[in-house]
Amino acid sequence: MPTPRKKLPAVAVARLRSVLTGFGKNRSSLPFGLGPRVVGTLFGNRRGHVHFAFQRDPNSPPAFLVELATPISGLVREMASGLVRIALECDKLGKLEEDKKGVSQSVRLLEEPVWRTYCNGKKCGFATRREFGDKERKILKAVEPISMGAGVLPGSGGGGADHEADGELMYMRAKFERIVGSRDSEAFYMMNPDSNGAPELSIYLLRV
Repeated sequence: MPTPRKKLPAVAVARLRSVLTGFGKNRSSLPFGLGPRVVGTLFGNRRGHVHFAFQRDPNSPPAFLVELATPISGLVREMASGLVRIALECDKLGKLEEDKKGVSQSVRLLEEPVWRTYCNGKKCGFATRREFGDKERKILKAVEPISMGAGVLPGSGGGGADHEADGELMYMRAKFERIVGSRDSEAFYMMNPDSNGAPELSIYLLRV
């Protein structure tokens, strides 16, 4: 028998709905690093995983850079079939955990290292924060002149033999509207001038 698809738990749906109600009330509450309009780049090798980067402007280093467990080919298929909503969720540190680790919950939301990932309600493993290294720098430099669009870069254009061995590099680049609900919730909505409805891609960051 085919394995039934797992739906996003009801508690997670409730959390998402509750934080979304606050986004419209906090459009001007913007922490340092990113403004209300950001540059978003989705990229990955054809046989590799999805990477997301958000930059203040095309020339700045990314304030948020993560690698998802989702293959980029799978995400491309999802986007071709309709709207895509990605929720990245991480945990708050409780008081006991703070005492044990000797740290307080002062980490900015964009700097959290590990996230549970949901794509259109389906659990998709984990996303991890990536350091902005030479490979990522070369990729973002290659697409720097592109304000909006999607395409393919040669394997060698992504930063050396490792990328070439994984095949050509697929990318999509667009402007995103950034809305801060609280210190524990942010949303990024892709801005598409050709679309008259909901954004084709929405990304939610939640700390619960």
